[in-house]
Amino acid sequence: MEPLTPLNEDWERALCVVAHPDDLEFGAAAAIARWTGQGKHIVYCMVTSGEAGIDGLHPDECRVVREAEQVESARVVGVDVVEFLGFPDGVLEYGLPLRAAIAHAVRRHRPEIVITGNFRDTFGGRNLNQADHIATGRAVLDGVRDAGNRWIFNDQLVDGLEPWGGVREVWANSSPNSEHGVDTTATFAAGVASLEAHRAYIDGLGWEGWDPEEFLQGTSRGAGQRMGVPFAAAFEVFPMGWGD
Repeated sequence: MEPLTPLNEDWERALCVVAHPDDLEFGAAAAIARWTGQGKHIVYCMVTSGEAGIDGLHPDECRVVREAEQVESARVVGVDVVEFLGFPDGVLEYGLPLRAAIAHAVRRHRPEIVITGNFRDTFGGRNLNQADHIATGRAVLDGVRDAGNRWIFNDQLVDGLEPWGGVREVWANSSPNSEHGVDTTATFAAGVASLEAHRAYIDGLGWEGWDPEEFLQGTSRGAGQRMGVPFAAAFEVFPMGWGD
């Protein structure tokens, strides 16, 4: 495969917007740990609380468990702000409400980089993606652009909130179209610990013998080979500026 181009790390603030608790931990958490270790400020924004994710647990109970696991998982990699937008898990729809919520988050946090998960139809080959991931990623691209336009979702601009057009790029982790990457060798263990913090969710999947470290080694080694390092995280980059 083609080598991965190193991501530009000349930025200070990022906002991560994904569909569910655990989405970042299945690929991007080690990169997040690298960046918080560099002193960058990163905020997590979960579109849902993952309340439909554990078959044996009612959504009202599951929501509480999964939100707590996500807060702890974020803490492990140096993120201390985690927001939950409260959209319904499993039945996300791309549309104006989701775009508006994401635009509002972007306007509040004013990031230079927005990170999301893979929203292509597959993860490569026959591994189909989830509808929630696809809807969220599409809405992230549009919500980021909406955030910079004063006349879109104009009702949000109260109490000093202003448009924010300062997002340079959106990065989609684990996309099959990834052409960029970041070395996560030094922070790989933190990424594993962050995924392990989702213990109730992992146990609820019923994957007998499944090991978080082994899983992350498998995915991170492939990206690492494309960068000439032991472990890496891969991203598809979407420039947000005109003419990029």
